[in-house]
Amino acid sequence: MPPTEAISAPATIGKSVQIRGEVKGSEDLLVDGVVEGTITLTESRLTIGPNAKVQANVSARDVVVVGTLNGDVLATGRVELRAGANLVGDIRAARLSIEENAVFSGKVDLVLPTPGTSERGGVATHSSSTAPAKPGTMFASN
Repeated sequence: MPPTEAISAPATIGKSVQIRGEVKGSEDLLVDGVVEGTITLTESRLTIGPNAKVQANVSARDVVVVGTLNGDVLATGRVELRAGANLVGDIRAARLSIEENAVFSGKVDLVLPTPGTSERGGVATHSSSTAPAKPGTMFASN
């Protein structure tokens, strides 16, 4: 197989790893362990895996939550709460997706994508809600 500059696997914090403090980086990251503090991946994707227990404010281009996250989320692109996700905190992002059986409690602030991001076809809306979502419920108000 010829060498390619193709897709590289994300950096991983495994199930048995515990980190307390600040995590910063410029590559995609999969967290499947315990992190307490802050996670900043300005131009990258953060994935909170199914075994993860994260107690941190997170900032990334895209954030995908499958496990447990207690903290605020700031994303210049998209936030995805997948089935089994449990997020307690506020979300500020350009796009939000909540699957059935995801649990979310917090405030949502949908904003226009910032110039220079890879967000394509963003919708020019701004919505905010302070009511917690019921499991599997997606909401937006204009």
